[in-house]
Amino acid sequence: MTGFDVADRPTPRQQLTLTARLNTSALDSRRGVVRLHPEAIAALGIREWDAVSLTGSRTTAAVAGVAPDGTPVGTALLDDVTLSNAGLRENTTVLVAPVTVYGARSVTVRGSNLATRSISSATLRQALLGKVMTVGDTVSLLPRELGPDIPTSAASSALASAVGITWTSELLTVTGVDPAGPVSVQPNSVVSWGDTITPPTQAASGQYVVITPDKSATVNIDDLKGSHAQASRLTEWLKLALDQPELLQTLGAKPNLGVLVSGPAGVGKAALVRAVCADRRLVELDGPEVGALRAEDRLKSVASAVASVRDGGGVLLITDVDALLPTAADPVSTLILTELRNAVATPGVAFVATSQRPDDLDPRLRAPDLCDRELGLSLPDGAVRKQLLEVLLRDVPAEDLNLDEISERTPGFVVADLAALVREAALRAAARASEDEKPPTLTQDDLTGALSVIRPLSRSASEEVAVGSVTLDDVGDMVETKQALTEAVLWPLQHPETFERLGVDPPRGVLLYGPPGCGKTFIVRALASSGRLSVHAVKGAELMDKWVGASEKAVRDLFRRARDSAPSLIFLDELDALAPRRGQSFDSGVTDRVVAALLTELDGIEPLRNVVVLGATNRPDLIDPALLRPGRLEKLVFVEPPDAAARRDILRTAGKAVPLSDDVNLDALADDLDGYSAADCVALLREAALTAMRRSIDAADVTAADVAKARENVRPSLDPVQVEALRAFSATR
Repeated sequence: MTGFDVADRPTPRQQLTLTARLNTSALDSRRGVVRLHPEAIAALGIREWDAVSLTGSRTTAAVAGVAPDGTPVGTALLDDVTLSNAGLRENTTVLVAPVTVYGARSVTVRGSNLATRSISSATLRQALLGKVMTVGDTVSLLPRELGPDIPTSAASSALASAVGITWTSELLTVTGVDPAGPVSVQPNSVVSWGDTITPPTQAASGQYVVITPDKSATVNIDDLKGSHAQASRLTEWLKLALDQPELLQTLGAKPNLGVLVSGPAGVGKAALVRAVCADRRLVELDGPEVGALRAEDRLKSVASAVASVRDGGGVLLITDVDALLPTAADPVSTLILTELRNAVATPGVAFVATSQRPDDLDPRLRAPDLCDRELGLSLPDGAVRKQLLEVLLRDVPAEDLNLDEISERTPGFVVADLAALVREAALRAAARASEDEKPPTLTQDDLTGALSVIRPLSRSASEEVAVGSVTLDDVGDMVETKQALTEAVLWPLQHPETFERLGVDPPRGVLLYGPPGCGKTFIVRALASSGRLSVHAVKGAELMDKWVGASEKAVRDLFRRARDSAPSLIFLDELDALAPRRGQSFDSGVTDRVVAALLTELDGIEPLRNVVVLGATNRPDLIDPALLRPGRLEKLVFVEPPDAAARRDILRTAGKAVPLSDDVNLDALADDLDGYSAADCVALLREAALTAMRRSIDAADVTAADVAKARENVRPSLDPVQVEALRAFSATR
């Protein structure tokens, strides 16, 4: 029947035959929701947001919601994707029945190459949360966001960041579910990318993926720019251990192979292993995903993956193994390591693990019978970044690209960052082509514009000085300071061959000192922008930690990140709080140990190459003298308070965005602001603009009267006694 009378309502929990119609509501578009009349929901014996099966030429499942007022009783409103999943056309009959849905233990889906490469399992699970699906269904990435316990999805921003606006039109195919039958994606479900249906026995016991030899599905080794040496070494090791073990046995060596591949996040560790193993069977286990499970489930997952690779041979790959086997190991870690030893000891099996934090690994993983070899991947330099950009853009229609400029402006970028940069540039080009109705073409402006959005994975925003478009040329006055910084910071990084030719070592570090508000941090930003440097900043005593050894480790990590992202600049703001004179503190020796760690990093056994340390303080007399000797912060630069000419430049620069009336004389104002720092001058114009707003919210400009009134609230902050003390310190250096 295509409808039913209320008086002849069917017995609850029986099936209904309804007329399928297309649901045109944008709210439900491609979200896996079927809208039914309240009488139909009651007849089925279900509640709103329960699941129902829909049968046309095939059977699928969806979540049932209440249809809008005016919908006929015998009508089911389905979106276009759900219609397709049920094998229906509009105005055909659909069999609707209650169905039991289980929470999914695992779901595998297949999507476009862009989505597969860019969207993580966590984001994928978040987008599909609450959706009901069966094998063979088509699902969209549009979050359900409807019904009880389904919060407004946080996946949208993550999806937009990963693949751009195209995520809203992305359609996925469900290739495997566990348990069999309709399942609902839950917060603890394992959702992953896969081309084949995962057997329920595997999915129930572990979250691993078996990749059979298929060159088309992997990155080509030739595309691994900057990692060819590591790829060749790993290829040789695998060949000897798996293909020619008799050679090692003849020489009295065991053909066991365990390799730890380390390197920064996004540098391409897993891609390297997949490319090298393109002709081999690869069993891949995701470390963070398994590490988030309960202890017994972690062990089952590893044991299941080990059993698979021992049965079929090949390579066992565990990505981000530090999440599975951290330094603070629990009892189950011992059992997991035993399983991995069994895998390594099996003929025809090799074990490879990747980690971006090898220092946080369980040290037992590096035992001779496990990972006895290690490969390190470093951040790409400018030449390698250019080669990677050429690979990423080789099939992209583009015009007049200057990749040398882009590579110079991307210090610290890994291949994942460069891919994100190209994707953001493509979004800009696509938006322009959509407006102009012309074929899309990538331009240099698209890439440079994307640089303002994409930040490198190798350092977080909290560790960076904000580097903008202001360069040293835009800094008014401060001629001697700019020249000193250019010679001490930019020359060693931009012209190292000159120092080598002249047989001298470049300065290791620079100390900027001067009164507060005179532009020390501002000039560092300009310096970083001029030199295209990766800047790592520490403010005051941020490195101090109450735990023994933690502060020294923070210092080592800071310098390690700087070495990895070279050419780079380490900026230590308020250095007097970070490195005071030793022997004068009452903090159990924490500051003394931090100073010792700084001295070791600045002038230790491991040299600083393409890294310059820049400190800033307004109390240089409090800094430990050992930091200021040659070979460390040997160049001291005094940042003078601004004189009248400097104040004039500062006011003109700050006043570019302020509509000043004709009666405001900046030259006379600058002469009259003796004792004002650079920050005071900027604050004065800001207060003058606020004064104009108080006078009239519709004020069109700032008058001389507004400036005069603002001076009553903004007083000079420079302390003459402190300034003289700093000048006296400068005279003694």
